[in-house]
Amino acid sequence: MSERSGKFAGHDPFELARVWLAEAEAAEVNDANAMALSTVDSDGLPNARMVLLKDIEDDAFVFYTNYGSAKAQEIEQAGKAAFVMHWKSLRRQIRVRGTVSREEGAAADEYFASRSLKSRLGAWASHQSTPLSSRGALMAKVAQVTAEHGPNPNRPPFWGGYRIRPVEIEFWADGAFRLHDRFRWHRDSTDGEWRIDRLNP
Repeated sequence: MSERSGKFAGHDPFELARVWLAEAEAAEVNDANAMALSTVDSDGLPNARMVLLKDIEDDAFVFYTNYGSAKAQEIEQAGKAAFVMHWKSLRRQIRVRGTVSREEGAAADEYFASRSLKSRLGAWASHQSTPLSSRGALMAKVAQVTAEHGPNPNRPPFWGGYRIRPVEIEFWADGAFRLHDRFRWHRDSTDGEWRIDRLNP
């Protein structure tokens, strides 16, 4: 029997991640695609927040945000990021580290168009991560952009995707007596060959 049999089996970490996410979507009550995204500011101080994973491509993980946000500014400065997805119901998690590039093309346009109208208008109205005088001021801005952009707003030029191309992916599953199963896929560069190690719990 293969060392990576059962839930860890496979030769493609992105396909394995898709399988785990699909199983989580069937088990988790809310936001199975939620991930804790970590970045580092210009002083080297780490930052973390929850965002939603929107796609697992053949060689990358994709999420969307405001390019003026703190997370985006930190990503642009460092060019790198990490995230963890934890599914309590399945007792599993995936950890990813890699380099980051923007997604500003047709895929970003298509995803933006798929969002609810209120979410699209909210993206236009919010200067994410900057100080806000009051909720009333935000709602006034929403009303303003609604009048300006109408019922089918295009994607704002300051809003789009980020594609994380990993150099390391770890698949973790809970084990009895805290003897967890951990398999780390890692490579020297984003186009390198994967190596797989079983890690101590």
